[in-house]
Amino acid sequence: MIRTALRSLRTHTIRFLLPAFAVVLGVAFTSGSLIHAESVRADLRQGLRGAQPDASVVVRPDPGASRSAEPALDIRLAERLRALPGAAGVRGAAEGVAFVVGPGGELVGAREKTTGTNAVPGPDGADPRHPMVTGRAPRAPGELALDRATAVSTGYGAGDRVRFVVAGETRTGVVTGVFTSDDPRLLSGGTLTLFDTASARRWFAPAPDAYTALSLTARPGVPDSDLAGQAAALLPAGLEAVDRATLDAETEAEVSAALEKITGLLLSFAAVVLLTAGFLVANAFTMLSAARAREHALLRAVGATRGYLTRLVLTEAVLVGGAAALLGHLLGMAAAVPLDRFFGAGTGGGPRLTGLMPPLVSVGVGVVVAVVSAYVPARRAASVSPVAALRTGLPQPPASLRRRSLAGAAVTVLGGLLLAAATDTADLGLLTCGGAVLLLGLILLTPLCALALVRLVRTVAGPRLGVRGRLAAENMCRNPRRTAATAASLMTGLSLVAAATMGAAALRATADAEARAAMSGDLRVVPVTYGRIADGTAERVARVPGVAAVTPRVPGELELSGGDWLSVTGVDPAAVARAAGLTVHRGSLDRLGERGIAVTRTEARERGWTLGTRVTGVFDGMSRTAAGTPGPQTLTVVALYDGPEVFSPALVASAALTAAEPAEIVIAAGPGSSGGVAGLRERIGTALDNPALLVQDRADAGREAARPVEPFLDVVHALLSLAVLIGALGVVNTMAMAVRERVREIGLLRVIGFDRRGVASVVRRESVLISLLGTGLGVFAGTLVGAAAVVGQEGAPLIVPWGWLALCFVAATAIGVLASLGPARWAARVRLLSAVQSDGE
Repeated sequence: MIRTALRSLRTHTIRFLLPAFAVVLGVAFTSGSLIHAESVRADLRQGLRGAQPDASVVVRPDPGASRSAEPALDIRLAERLRALPGAAGVRGAAEGVAFVVGPGGELVGAREKTTGTNAVPGPDGADPRHPMVTGRAPRAPGELALDRATAVSTGYGAGDRVRFVVAGETRTGVVTGVFTSDDPRLLSGGTLTLFDTASARRWFAPAPDAYTALSLTARPGVPDSDLAGQAAALLPAGLEAVDRATLDAETEAEVSAALEKITGLLLSFAAVVLLTAGFLVANAFTMLSAARAREHALLRAVGATRGYLTRLVLTEAVLVGGAAALLGHLLGMAAAVPLDRFFGAGTGGGPRLTGLMPPLVSVGVGVVVAVVSAYVPARRAASVSPVAALRTGLPQPPASLRRRSLAGAAVTVLGGLLLAAATDTADLGLLTCGGAVLLLGLILLTPLCALALVRLVRTVAGPRLGVRGRLAAENMCRNPRRTAATAASLMTGLSLVAAATMGAAALRATADAEARAAMSGDLRVVPVTYGRIADGTAERVARVPGVAAVTPRVPGELELSGGDWLSVTGVDPAAVARAAGLTVHRGSLDRLGERGIAVTRTEARERGWTLGTRVTGVFDGMSRTAAGTPGPQTLTVVALYDGPEVFSPALVASAALTAAEPAEIVIAAGPGSSGGVAGLRERIGTALDNPALLVQDRADAGREAARPVEPFLDVVHALLSLAVLIGALGVVNTMAMAVRERVREIGLLRVIGFDRRGVASVVRRESVLISLLGTGLGVFAGTLVGAAAVVGQEGAPLIVPWGWLALCFVAATAIGVLASLGPARWAARVRLLSAVQSDGE
């Protein structure tokens, strides 16, 4: 049997190439995802071992303790820990956000992983956590050292002057050296910058003599757990001592959880690609089995059983799937490189195979997809009768589509009902199930849709179709099941792309509308993600020519004496009304600085407050008595107002929220400002000279709010494009095999007057019709699923991206034309006499 299968594969190698290539792509995606995950895990474990080689125990705030009661990790505590009998040393770290500014004025690295910390030289003068490659560690203010990846990406080296942003302010320092580090944050594209200890404590620690973390090194022979117990015995309430094993386990669990989400996303895309490849494999085996019907009948005539023929075809599928899976796995190792770049991983050595799971899973997936896809064609091949060997080559009449169409209609209706239910419940699982059921129903209905499309084309185009157009339409409907399988491969990928595009359009519109609505002034200054606004920024903005009013917006919470909470916003009492467009109905905002509070009229009615009402409460973790402990304050209601939601429901003077940071600076432009609002925005940006601060008008705010959606949509389109590519390969494969089946028909067309261009035109038009069918059904299904997802989210606008939908149909036409180039050229080159004498159709 294996020899027979191998001979068959050698004989029909060309016909198996495209299905095998589709499996190669699907397996490569799967293998690349698994290798990426395994590489990141290996790098993480290596990083955990090397990032803090001197840390046996870490002292940190107890997550279960109140922040207001959190004691300081200061120098005195460090000296007490150093005196422990099991401690060989104590390291104090002052760590926070530090942005490196590149040569072009841009921020370098992933913003959520841009870290600054202090260099701590050991007795030998070297920092065990940050060994220097060139130069030395920083020792004085104005000095810094860069990690090697950042130095390579920016071109900075020892002696260069570099701009950086810490504590919300732009500063300039001299690079003293470049170091290496196994810090896990660098695996995700972050940056690590070293400063001297005094500067780092001033910028990152809560007090000049404090740290953000303390770590202990155990003496030789002292277990980490014992040292952790010794440290815990002298720590004040609010702090905890964690040994190295526990800390590494927590870090690995956190990163692994995030990695599992990314891997799950990648594997879900791989499943889509493999599903699309399955249509192509099934269609190829179906067409090949039909072409080899006489061969199978002869085998039956000489004694082969149905089971033997089934096993023969499945053996061919195993061989095709296995070979494609091996190639796919090799390609997947290369595909893991761009995955590392997109999703952030690796230490610079690139992805690597760290276990047997990726190759075993890859080969298994390839074989299973090929076998499952070929099972139905194998059963059909086995059902051929021995007397079929006597047929002259005329095709068997197609079976009725009645049962398939009825089943497809029922499944489609069920999918629509599930989607309708998902819009009411906003259940993601129900939405996914409904979309899958709807897609399955449309796949079953595709033969009927193909016939309907042909009737529509005839009705609309009529005589303008010409002979070539009518022949293309008839050829498309000659075998509706084959057409359905080909169109379904395109439909699957495009439906998911359409659904993702609908969802992304709604997200963009929602984020844009919310950001514009939140803009209360003409301009605003906001920090980039994980950035902050430094003290004095509002005053610097107020000095820019053309600025009429400026107020910070500082969010906070007030715990009332009755246990209730009130959201408050710290503002500049003298400027907030003009800058934010507030309407004061009673009282005056000027009295906010006199232990006053202003509330909206709605809030005042709900709480029964009026002008002069005294409110007692504690600002959350921000207000302290003279003794330094949290204490209540009595505030007087000094104004009733209405205004934007971001300045509701209550206002206090920003000076009352001493420990909070501004979320934004709100700016009102003065009348007749030079250059208008756009000119004022440029002048403010020049005055601040800080790439970690964004100066925005309403349009900028909308674009910035919608910006996080764009990378997601780009990745989705990039990943799903493989499914669309395989769908296009399906059209190529179908047309190529159909041309080989129709050699005699092509010869007869040439005999009655068709030239080579005419034959190629028929093939090309048939390919375009199949592509349009798959695209239309895919866009229809994806739009329904996307609309159901959007409608299920309260407040999300339903936006149909008409331009993108039109582009899909233009792309479908292009796919059809490109997919037909090879088959049309081959059809045009068929020799006339040999075609007429052929046994084919």
